[in-house]
Amino acid sequence: MNKTVYKIGFWSGLIAFASTLAFTISQMLQLMDVLTFPLDQILIYGFSLCIVIPFLLAMLALHYAAPEHKKIWSHAALLFTVMYVVFVTANYVVQLATVIPRTLMGEAENVQMLSQTPHSLFWDFDAIGYICMGLATLFAVPTFKRQGFQKWVRNCFLIHALVTPLIGFVYFYPNFSDKLLLLGIPWAITAPVSMLLLALLFKKELRDATPKKDAYFGKEKEQLTQQTKGLTLALK
Repeated sequence: MNKTVYKIGFWSGLIAFASTLAFTISQMLQLMDVLTFPLDQILIYGFSLCIVIPFLLAMLALHYAAPEHKKIWSHAALLFTVMYVVFVTANYVVQLATVIPRTLMGEAENVQMLSQTPHSLFWDFDAIGYICMGLATLFAVPTFKRQGFQKWVRNCFLIHALVTPLIGFVYFYPNFSDKLLLLGIPWAITAPVSMLLLALLFKKELRDATPKKDAYFGKEKEQLTQQTKGLTLALK
C-alpha cells in the first residue's frame, strides 16, 4: 500500500477531529450565552466548514486502504460522504459569505430566506448533510476488522451511526428549542472520537508499513562487516 494514502488519512482525520472538537466547544459556549452574534455563528459555521474537506479526504483514504473485497462498503461510505460535503458546504458558505455579512449591514430581512433558522431551507440542508455523514460511517463499518485496533474504530463508527436518528429528531421535531439540542450530546462525543480513532488507525498502518531501521546500529554493523571482509582478505 502506498504510504501516501496513510499519511493523507492520518492528517485529514486529525484535522477533522480538531475541527469537530472546536465546533462542539463553540456550540456549547453559544448555548451557555458565552458567545453571541456574530462571533458564535462565525465560529460554529467556520469550524463546521473546516470538517468538510478533511473528513472527505479521510474517507477517500479509507477507500483506497480497504481490501478489494470490502471496497463496495468503503465506496458506499465515500458516496454518502460526498453527499454530506455538497449539502453542508452549500449551507456554511451561504451563512458565512452572505447571511452574516448582510445581517451586520442591517439587511437581515433581505437574506431571511437564506438564514439557517429552524425548519428553513438551509436548516434542512444541514440536517441532510449530517444524516449522510452518519450513513457514511455506517457503511464504513464492514470495512474494519473485528479484532485489534480496527475493532475499536469499527465499534466507534457503529455507535456514531446509531446516534444519527437523534440528530434527525433534533432537526425535524416540530417545536425546536435549545434544550432539544442536548439530544445531540452523544454526537458531540462519537463524531470527534470516530475521526480521532480513524486518524490513529492510519498512523498505526503507516508505522507498520515503514521498515524498522536503526540508523546508528545499522551503520555500525555495516562498518563491522566491511572490517571483517578486509581482515579476511588480508589473511588470504
